[in-house]
Amino acid sequence: MITRHLKWLVGGLFTAVLAGLLLVQPAARAQGKDKLDLDTIPKKVMATLKAKFPKAEIHQWIKATDGDIVVYDIEFKQEGRKFEADIKEDGTIHNWEKDVAVKDLPDAVKKAVEKKYPKSTLREIMEITAVKNGKDELEGYEIVLETADKKEFEVTVAPDGKILEDSGGKN
Repeated sequence: MITRHLKWLVGGLFTAVLAGLLLVQPAARAQGKDKLDLDTIPKKVMATLKAKFPKAEIHQWIKATDGDIVVYDIEFKQEGRKFEADIKEDGTIHNWEKDVAVKDLPDAVKKAVEKKYPKSTLREIMEITAVKNGKDELEGYEIVLETADKKEFEVTVAPDGKILEDSGGKN
């Protein structure tokens, strides 16, 4: 999945979708059903992934572009936990995510989601960590919710409870 919470990527979402038709489809085909073609991922990207996440077991990856920026969105598990990392072609990590349990959400995030979406059920929570100047900074939480009529949508919430993005959920 192309990271929807990135401000710089959101601006070029239309471009990314069009580029995705050209770039993601071949990458997905290259992976095949039985084997991931990891040889097509640049060595710098793989070295960065293995340095940060030494026990990463890659399940899926896509290559996306936004203008001149090429990002590898890599989904993997490490020690049984789901992760995702967006690594630029030059080997720098833009951000990474890990799944978290509802009990681990900050109270401000729980309250904001419960208040705005009282009839929705949390389906998936990913903690988003941006990497700025080589340092990890908690950016927020990407939360997939399901409405009473079984429609899924996604919201991104800052650690203080501010709703940053909403893909269209209705109460």
